[in-house]
Amino acid sequence: MSTPRVHYPWYKKEDTDAFFALFQNNIANFVIIAISMLGMGFPAEIVFGQVLPGAAVAVMAGNFYYAFSAARLARKENRADVTALSYGISTPVMFVFLFGVLLPAKNLTGDAELAWKVAVAACFISGLIEAAISLIGNWVQRHLPRAAMLGAVAGVALTFIAGEMLFKTLEIPVIGLLVLAITIVGLVARVSMPFRLPASLFAIVVGTALAYLIGAADGGKFSDAFTHLGFYPLLPNLAWYEGLGLLFTTLLALMTVILPITLYNAIETMNNVEAMSAAGDSYSVRECQAVDGLGTSLGALFGGVFPTTVYIATVGSKWMGAGRGYSLLNGAVYGLATMFGLIAFIAALIPVSVVAPILVFVGMSMIATAFNSNHARYYPAVALAMLPYFANYLATRFNRGAPEVVEGISSAIGALGQGAMFSAILLGAMCVAVIDRQFRQATTFALVAAAMAFVGLMHAPKLAWYAAPDFVHGYLLMALFFAWYAWRGVEPAEPERVTGAD
Repeated sequence: MSTPRVHYPWYKKEDTDAFFALFQNNIANFVIIAISMLGMGFPAEIVFGQVLPGAAVAVMAGNFYYAFSAARLARKENRADVTALSYGISTPVMFVFLFGVLLPAKNLTGDAELAWKVAVAACFISGLIEAAISLIGNWVQRHLPRAAMLGAVAGVALTFIAGEMLFKTLEIPVIGLLVLAITIVGLVARVSMPFRLPASLFAIVVGTALAYLIGAADGGKFSDAFTHLGFYPLLPNLAWYEGLGLLFTTLLALMTVILPITLYNAIETMNNVEAMSAAGDSYSVRECQAVDGLGTSLGALFGGVFPTTVYIATVGSKWMGAGRGYSLLNGAVYGLATMFGLIAFIAALIPVSVVAPILVFVGMSMIATAFNSNHARYYPAVALAMLPYFANYLATRFNRGAPEVVEGISSAIGALGQGAMFSAILLGAMCVAVIDRQFRQATTFALVAAAMAFVGLMHAPKLAWYAAPDFVHGYLLMALFFAWYAWRGVEPAEPERVTGAD
């Protein structure tokens, strides 16, 4: 007797919670892009008429595709609890393109429009490179321990998501603590809210109302948002083609920024897909890297300058019980909001302290997943893989404004924070290999780390030969030490990488 087919809904109540979490993440990036580019001297017609619509096209295409991919997985496994992958602009990559591509291009050319075209070309090329990397994505995923990959993700979650958003939550304690309480009750304990509203929607309504009631909302910012309302059609253009000539001649040095950050983006996608696999939904790394790359290039065809990726917050959506509806809604809302200039308006309406607690929950769920999806013996590897992002957070947030303070804490903070994703994965992978007494694997990971430090992908501010000599020597000594145990023939322990926690 055949098994009856399970109905996979287009939208359900839990999708509302996940939508607000993903929407806030994306809108924060869009607002940062707008404010930063306007501050650099890029005209509003480029920012609101080209860059944001181009980004919206990429976000729409990716979210719609991943909703389709979720439905395909639901049919294949006959499950109704499949969660679509979250998709949007990669925040670390966004900052690199803002200050490592757009700003240098504008400074070198002295022309905002020309600099934008160069950045569009850089984004287009970055997308093609990631699509090419997808050919080896599944192989890399099979050969990297889960504890290492999820530990790196948990490091980002602890610092840039849960930690940073907890700070934002407490900037207005009267509002933030109440919304945090609603989030814990509704999303962590899963207790129903009044009027059976989704917890995140109830939190935003209550928090926003309280902000205006006590005068904590910025009324001036709200009124300024109306100046950007208008109609910005989503139309393709040839800016990417016009920028290619300059990118591969006068501004070729920008490729030293584009290549490593694209590799980082591909690794980020792989880690986040692995996190979803650990949570119960297995997607193809190769397919996701290809979709992310092609989505990035598609956005560039419409004037966008920022690469996109599977979001690190996807596991939070899984914990909320979301399906595919939140992904479809996110894509549609961003298309409409960008076309009519509503991004700044929406951002001004809802105070940061109201939405930050929802992202604290997202970070909490990601950290918990990193531990829950690994055997207890690998917890040290997960913890080790989290640590480079602590250094990356300190360097990113404080090194520009107070470098002497960071240097005074430790001279290693800057070096450890550079290429944190790579060092996190490799240190975690070495730890897993040693726990399993697989010393040949540990030797290989140490040699890979030495090679990446040699070319500047880790522990160095830019690509160069022999970029971080002290780290190269250190990793080579680690490799020799591991190789000695491999030569001695230590009996391997039985690996337990994919089992659940004790």
